[in-house]
Amino acid sequence: MTFLATEVTKRLGIRLPILAGGLMWLSDADYVAAAAHAGGMGFITAASFPEDDQLIAEIARARDLCGGLPFGVNVSMLPKLVPGEKTEDIFRLIADQGVSVIETSGRNPEPYIPLLKDLGLTIIHKVPAVRFAVKAQSVGVDMVTIVGAECGGHPGMDMIGSFVNAAMAGEDISIPFLIGGGIGHGSQIIAALAMGASGVVMGTRLLVSDELNAHSDYKQAIVNATERDTVLTMHTVRNTVRTLANETTQAVAKMEADNPNVTIADLMPLVSGKIGRNAYATGDVSKGLLSAGHALGLTKAIKPMAEIYAQLEAEATAALVRLKSVQTE
Repeated sequence: MTFLATEVTKRLGIRLPILAGGLMWLSDADYVAAAAHAGGMGFITAASFPEDDQLIAEIARARDLCGGLPFGVNVSMLPKLVPGEKTEDIFRLIADQGVSVIETSGRNPEPYIPLLKDLGLTIIHKVPAVRFAVKAQSVGVDMVTIVGAECGGHPGMDMIGSFVNAAMAGEDISIPFLIGGGIGHGSQIIAALAMGASGVVMGTRLLVSDELNAHSDYKQAIVNATERDTVLTMHTVRNTVRTLANETTQAVAKMEADNPNVTIADLMPLVSGKIGRNAYATGDVSKGLLSAGHALGLTKAIKPMAEIYAQLEAEATAALVRLKSVQTE
């Protein structure tokens, strides 16, 4: 039985309007299967599996673990993650493996829309502001995710909060849209739906799930952190990122403050994704840009994904009851 039937739940064939967004180095078959069995939908990050045979194997593993439940693949179209000349090949590979839903991000998807439509893929394009969602809608994507300034990872340059994004999108977007950024409580799901969204996307809130293949010390650090423990860096190179505050963020902030003309090449020894990947493997969170958003304030314990989703559903149900209590005849 569907809880909160929306365009997202109906089109994707899921019970809850909660998507587990793609997380670099972390979104694998175990992650998406846990989300699927919990009632939502997750996305394998294609860039985490740079060789074709690795991605094919991971999709096959996800299919087995999901047991017929839907999952998708995240494709970052940033050249530094998926080289431009390979992006079309990645899309074809995903479709060939029987996946029907993709989460795209990084740049305007317009050049790829004809191919994606021909491949029969449902396109959920992720953007950091409503103005980009309007553009994505105009070029033919099926759904858009709008992530606010509170999100972990890349909130864009506009830094508009999720609450404002949701209200604006309710006015400007006619295709189904989802809200991300700082989402980690069931009451926020109800608020997003009330403003016109068809669902939400979560990342930070799910970093404490048992099924996430990261060191237990990393997960405990996420539990211990609060909403005040994130930092924005890399604004000077127009690649703003919100991450867990640590030695690396201090060093990057100093480089940016000391040299307004700093380049991404200058920062790379500190911000390389390989450094962050090491933190997930070792549990040492002192180094690397480790994406985390304001939903850190809602990560209270390490739990199975199913329990996290069940808690979100219970919170959403309680929020609906509160709404009904203030309604008048």
